[in-house]
Amino acid sequence: MEQEVVVREEDLLFAVDDGIGRITFNRPQARNAFTFAMYEQLAEICTRANTDRAIKVLLLRGAGDKAFAAGTDINQFRAFKTPQDALDYENRIDRVLGILEQCRVPTIAAITGACTGGGAGIAASCDIRIGTTTTRMGFPIARTLGNCLSMSNISRITALIGPARVKDLIFTARLVDAEEAAAVGLLTEVVDVAALDRRADEVARLVAGNAPLTLSATKQAVARLQKPLIRDEGEDLILMCYMSKDFREGLDAFLNKRAPQWRGE
Repeated sequence: MEQEVVVREEDLLFAVDDGIGRITFNRPQARNAFTFAMYEQLAEICTRANTDRAIKVLLLRGAGDKAFAAGTDINQFRAFKTPQDALDYENRIDRVLGILEQCRVPTIAAITGACTGGGAGIAASCDIRIGTTTTRMGFPIARTLGNCLSMSNISRITALIGPARVKDLIFTARLVDAEEAAAVGLLTEVVDVAALDRRADEVARLVAGNAPLTLSATKQAVARLQKPLIRDEGEDLILMCYMSKDFREGLDAFLNKRAPQWRGE
C-alpha cells in the first residue's frame, strides 16, 4: 500500500502506513524531550485518528536508542513567573494526555532507554507498552525540579501501578529497570533492543487487524472504570510546588548541572 507521510515540523514525525499511524519523537540530541509544540502536535494526531478510519492503531516511539522521551524540555520552564503559568502548563499536559488516553484507536508505546517525567506520562497513557532491556522509567521530579504531578496524572499512574508504588517511585525519585517495570505494570512486555522495532510492528499489525468496535468498546469500558480526578482538584498542590523557591532553585540547578539545595519553601 502506498505510504502517506505527514511531517509536523522536524521535532515530531508522523506517517500512516497500512493502517498504522507511526509517531516519532525526533529530538534525539535532547533525549526526545518535549517542547510545548510537540505536545500540541501529539494531540492533533490523536484527534485526527478519531475521525480518520484509515488509521487502525497508533505506534509511538522515540528517535535513537537513548530515550523514548525524557519529559518536558526544561527550557520551556524558563518563562514561568505567575501562578497562571503553572496552572496553564499542567492544564496543557492533562489535556494532551487525556486526548491520547481517550483516542479512538489502540495506542502502543515502543520504549527504549529513558522514559521519564512527561515521557513516562505519555507511555502510561498508551494502551500497550513494549520496553527493552535498556528501558528506565520513572518520575524523578523530587530530585530535579521539585514540581509535582497533577491530580489527573497521579490518578492515572495510581490506577496503573497502585498507590504504594506511586509513592515509592516519586519519594525515592528512582528509575525502575525494565524487569521491575514489567513486574509492576509499567511495561506490557520486554524485548532485546534489536528486536523492539520488529516486535512493535508485529503487535501493531496484529491489533490493527482485529475488530475495531471490540477494541473501542474495551477502551471505553476500562476508561469508565478508571475515571481520573480532574486537575482543578489539585490546583493548590500545583501552585505550592511551581510557585516555590524550591522550584526556582531546582530549575537553576538543573540548567547549571549542580545539585539543588532544597529548603521546603
